[in-house]
Amino acid sequence: METTNYKETPNASFGAPGANFHHLQAAHCENGVTTALLHHYGITKITEPLAFGIGSGLFYVQLPFMKVNGGPAISFRTMPGLIFKRTCTALGVPVTRKKYTSHEKAMRELDERLAAGKPTACQVGVFYLTYFPKEYRFHFNAHNLIVVDKQGDHYYISDPIMEELVTMNSYELERVRFAKGAFAPRGQMYYPGDNLAEPSNEQMRLGIITGIKRNCRDMLMIPGSFGGAKGIAYTGRQIKKWKNRLGDEKARTYLAQLVRMQEEIGTGGGGFRFIYGAFLQQAHAYLPVDELLDVSQQITASGDKWRDAAIQASGIYKGRLGTQADYDNMGDRLIEISELEKKAFKELREAIKKVK
Repeated sequence: METTNYKETPNASFGAPGANFHHLQAAHCENGVTTALLHHYGITKITEPLAFGIGSGLFYVQLPFMKVNGGPAISFRTMPGLIFKRTCTALGVPVTRKKYTSHEKAMRELDERLAAGKPTACQVGVFYLTYFPKEYRFHFNAHNLIVVDKQGDHYYISDPIMEELVTMNSYELERVRFAKGAFAPRGQMYYPGDNLAEPSNEQMRLGIITGIKRNCRDMLMIPGSFGGAKGIAYTGRQIKKWKNRLGDEKARTYLAQLVRMQEEIGTGGGGFRFIYGAFLQQAHAYLPVDELLDVSQQITASGDKWRDAAIQASGIYKGRLGTQADYDNMGDRLIEISELEKKAFKELREAIKKVK
């Protein structure tokens, strides 16, 4: 889920339940969970942009033979769980991740950790999150949150997209932990080791280098035409064909799916570019290569173009636009973004080669 633009806002502690946990509102759920959880266990150098960049979260793919919720299968981020895992690996943090077949065991082991005062992250489904507005509840099973405390039958939850801690009862929490469908979480919970030591600046530097190299690979080197920067152009070319191939109603549904994946699930197209631009700016403190700042501006500009494309797509699926020229305009916008990001990541790849 997303906020309108990148921001990271630490909020005050909630009060008596969960008072030892500092809730963090963030732009993206897994970044926010990674940052808040590592802060709680002793690593305060990490920020949301640094977690996203070290974890190589930026990505793009349209799977041509797969549908999600009746529309094209498009992803703007790496696989769920990898940002946390990669960030922790880079910082030398041990990670435990568990999935369950038994609902009872999943809830019992979470309760045991909470009784020991150990906040724990969970992957959950969005559709039954009772504290979400109804218009934001849809079948998406890769949302992340932190369960920080339990009082009676109420669990106190730090969800990074919320302004403060929220609560769910045991039935509600169990239901979202065992949501069905794609990426079914299967009661998944995960957490770092206890009493972590701050990473050295050299560890941060090496983690940043590794994260950048991996993201350049993912955006430039994926085989085929539908992944990475060239995958964005692939989607643009497909959009130009949708009106004639699918008919107006289905074509509009496909564009609605694109915008949902782009702007409502994990900040997608625009938001992720803003976070990655912020990452390159913050990385400069550990890696004083001025090209990082230049590429940061390019990636941020790409984020603006993604947001403009979303407005164009919204005009079509809401019926304000609808001619073939409108679809061509939408497709051309994505082809332009593809070229911009291809150029930016090529420059970033060359810049990181200079680092000793």
